[in-house]
Amino acid sequence: MSVTHSPETHAQLIARIPTVTGRELSEWFDTLEQGPGLSRCLERSNWLADEYNLSHGYAQAIVQEYDRRRRNRSFVPRQRP
Repeated sequence: MSVTHSPETHAQLIARIPTVTGRELSEWFDTLEQGPGLSRCLERSNWLADEYNLSHGYAQAIVQEYDRRRRNRSFVPRQRP
């Protein structure tokens, strides 16, 4: 079951993650990058929740924030020699 949080709820979840989990968001992003390579958001959220005993709300917020930041990375075109 996938639940999409409002932008306000998502921002509140993201702000609380270091306090609630004891780990910074960047550490969770590293965990996702080193994880089992699941492609779907729901699969990664379930894996994160099950593996690290997180609530599904926090796990989903971490995965969505990770995906959002990856999408927003600016593309730098390669320089031609």
